[in-house]
Formats: sequence, C-alpha cells, structure tokens
Amino acid sequence: MSANLAIALGQAGKRVVLADLDLGASNLHLVLGQPSPKHGLGTWLLGNGNFADIIQPTEYENLSFIAGDSEIPGLTALKAPQRSKIIKNFKNIDCDYLIIDLGAGTHQIILDLFLLSPQGIVVSAPAVTATLNAYLFLKNAVFRLMNSTFKTSSEAAKWFRELKKSSSAMQKLYIPQMMQELVKVDPKNSEAVMRNLKIFRPRLVMNMIDDPKDADKALRIRRSCKEYLGIDLEHMGVLYRDSLEDKALASRLPIVIYKPQNILSQAIYRIAEKILSSETLRFGDEFEPPADNVNNSFDVATEEAEEDYEAKMAGLRDLLGSGALTEGELVETIKTLSYELTQVRKENTLLKSKLVKAAAQGFKL
Repeated sequence: MSANLAIALGQAGKRVVLADLDLGASNLHLVLGQPSPKHGLGTWLLGNGNFADIIQPTEYENLSFIAGDSEIPGLTALKAPQRSKIIKNFKNIDCDYLIIDLGAGTHQIILDLFLLSPQGIVVSAPAVTATLNAYLFLKNAVFRLMNSTFKTSSEAAKWFRELKKSSSAMQKLYIPQMMQELVKVDPKNSEAVMRNLKIFRPRLVMNMIDDPKDADKALRIRRSCKEYLGIDLEHMGVLYRDSLEDKALASRLPIVIYKPQNILSQAIYRIAEKILSSETLRFGDEFEPPADNVNNSFDVATEEAEEDYEAKMAGLRDLLGSGALTEGELVETIKTLSYELTQVRKENTLLKSKLVKAAAQGFKL
C-alpha cells in the first residue's frame, strides 16, 4: 500500500519521500526493487552520516526512499531522544508528501509518527481480528493524542495519570465521557484537546477483500470509533485480494508498475486521487470537515467495491465465453488446486508430528 501509493503520487507530479519505519522487519526496499540498503535509519541513529544522506533517489518518478535497518538490534525499542530526533528530521523534509510505512502494534514511536498528521491511513482487512486491531490502534492513538496535548504540570495531566493507574476505569470510560469529566477538572486544557480531536480524521482502507459485502466491515470500525472514541473516519476505498500482487512482489515490482491497468492498481490510483483532491489538515488548524463528506466517502467506497467486483467477474465471464476456458475446465482446475492444497496440509501435519517426536526424544536425552 505504502510503496504503490507513493509511486502513484509521484506519477502525478508530486515530490514524495517514502520512509520504512517498520523497524523490526524493514523490507520495503524489496517491494520497490531497490538493492539492500547500506545506510538507513538505523545507521543514522547510531551516528553514522547526516540525515540527508539516507534520503536516496529511486528509479521511480519524483520518489525518494528512506530505508530502515531491521538487522540492527534494539531499533524496535527506541529511546525518547531517538524518537524526538526522527520526528524532528521528518518534519523538516522538503517534499509534497511524506509517506511513513509503520509496523503493526502500538509502540509509542508508531503512535507519535501516525499522529504527525490528523489524516493518517489505517489499513485493515475484513477478518474480525483485523477490524478489532484497527479499532484498538485508533483507541491508543486517541489516548496518545490526548496525553500529548496536556502540559505535564496541568490538572488535566494529573487527572489522566491517576485514571491510567486504574485499568478498569480506563476500560469503562468512553472518550466522550472522559471529556465531560476533563472539562470540570481543567477547562483550558480540555478545550485544546477537543480542538485536536475535532480535526483528527483518520482514513481507512479495507484491504484483501474477496466480496463486496466485505467492504461493510468498515462500517463496524466507524460505528465503534464514533460511539466509544468520539471520532469519525473517512473511507478511502477497498483493495481486492489478487494473486497478481504475489507475482509482482516476486518480480520485485510494485503492482502499479507490474500491471497498471489491473483492478488492484486502479484502486490504488483512486486512493491517490482522493488524497490529491483533499485538503491537507494539521493539528491546530481551525477546520472541521463537513459530515456529508465523510458519509459520502463510505457510499463511494461501497460503489467502488461493487464496480471492482463486477469487473473481476466480467473478466472471468469473458474467459469462459471466449472458449479459452470452459466451465468444466474451470471446475477441474479448482478441484486440482483443492486436492494439491489438501496434500500440502497433510505433509505439513506429518512434518509437525515428526518434529514434535524429535524434540521430545532430544529432551529425554
């Protein structure tokens, strides 16, 4: 998502910097087809070279790249000065768009980088665990936003610290309720928090969907965020699961380069167009996106999911109608693949049992 979106924005004439901040598993250079980086964020944080030296050009139009360093131990647990150093330098990058590819989880550095913009993009999937994780990530982001808005010595900060000591109280209180209490405790700081929450409008992309109905899972995340967090989401669109993505990765080419007319590539371009046409927000701005725009984004995403699905099915119908593939051949192909998958599962089960026995014998010795 990060790599393809960065390329799409670069093709639109925007100067883009793509940064790999999945510090525990930095592999974004492979998606771009870049050679293994000699210098990245890790080597820079260790004091080797200047920050400008790790912003490297790519073969793609208007796109520069900052590599991570997954092989340097300890990068997933950055200290406060290192976090501040990264954020300070990121804010000073001269570009139209800075795209930061963040890893999973809710480490403080991930939340702080996500909150550099009120319009960070959360990429989720239809699975229950994925939608729950998306909501929990946003919940942690809201708490981090609130906490970072308070001055350390303020009454609001003291109240918040006391509240965090009781995990049960934190779970029972929803953000709208918390804000009502905060107004009583510290009206001045509460006003600053409410301004930030008002402009905080994360964006959502539903990835790896198989059916148009999967797009509806985005509504569950939105309902939870509105009811429990007091924030709303903007829906940027859906990405269908596509085996061509695996082939593109194997070829070390982003899908928008490998097959630009592919349905998945066109979905990426749609998301890029929405970003280009939207107003860039910053915390502290006096701006409130109209509710109709948000509602409309969900309606549009639903329509796009239907259209993309119809396009996928039309391609299959054309293949069947042309005579290149008969219905019977399609059935046989699916049966063969199903059989091969069953055999692979049996082999895996057998190998697991052998490993367990070998481990048990080794333990006895």
